Amino acid sequence: MQLAYSGEKAAALAYAGHWRSLPQGTARDTIIRIEKEEVEHRQTVGTMLKKLGEKPAFWREVLMGTIGRLAYIGCFFTGWFLPMYFAGKLEHENVREYDVAAVHAHALGMDELLPALRHMSKTEAEHELFFSEQVAGHWALKPARQVFGWDPLPVIEQYRQ
Repeated sequence: MQLAYSGEKAAALAYAGHWRSLPQGTARDTIIRIEKEEVEHRQTVGTMLKKLGEKPAFWREVLMGTIGRLAYIGCFFTGWFLPMYFAGKLEHENVREYDVAAVHAHALGMDELLPALRHMSKTEAEHELFFSEQVAGHWALKPARQVFGWDPLPVIEQYRQ
């Protein structure tokens, strides 16, 4: 949960730069909403950490804060595709992270955490689908898949079924 807490910090910071780098429109508005949802997830995970008697990991907070700020700045220099692609890849990992956390919470008898974990997983999956749809069909997708290993096309297919 410490990793998720700090990861949400990086995501929110990155999305703050991402939407600011885009022109007015639906994609920008959607990323503004996604940024707010990442902040809400961080608050929820923070509450869970307190219930577990834990605190955020200082080193992870510093690292993820730095990564988030670098991504914020990078959105203004890398063009449109890379922030969209990496956001989708990040959201893909977040879905899995919350699903795994739910399995562990259940195994530990902490079923009171399951509704929030499942809700966050569902929201992250919606984010992943949005970013997947944004990059589908872009000329840079094929080389990005080969270099970075994440393919958004199966995500889109999964949600169509």
